[in-house]
Amino acid sequence: MYISEISKISGLSVHTLRYYEKEGLLENVTRNDSGRRVYSNDDLVWIEWIQRLKSTGMSLDEIRQFSSLRYLGDDSISQRKDMLIDHSIKLKSNIQKLREELSVVDYKIKAYEEKEKSLT
Repeated sequence: MYISEISKISGLSVHTLRYYEKEGLLENVTRNDSGRRVYSNDDLVWIEWIQRLKSTGMSLDEIRQFSSLRYLGDDSISQRKDMLIDHSIKLKSNIQKLREELSVVDYKIKAYEEKEKSLT
């Protein structure tokens, strides 16, 4: 698949895909005889994984580190697992904070509803 196809499938711009490659998030993207990037299904799966890590708040530096470990193969499985455990702990903490904030917002909504009822 060419970069334009990957862009459409992933929803990422061509510029972003090139940036990811430049920053070391995408390694070993092959090129055809005319120099055009040719992405594999494995590349697409990895791009989707990058998007998932990014959407969960992992920094590009952390994703870059994870990517580098990924390209080392099975020797880095425990390091990648540890990174994901740390990330999971952060996510759970963020989820808890959001739940607490949501309860405050919900409380305020109920207070406004009660106030509206008393005004009618």
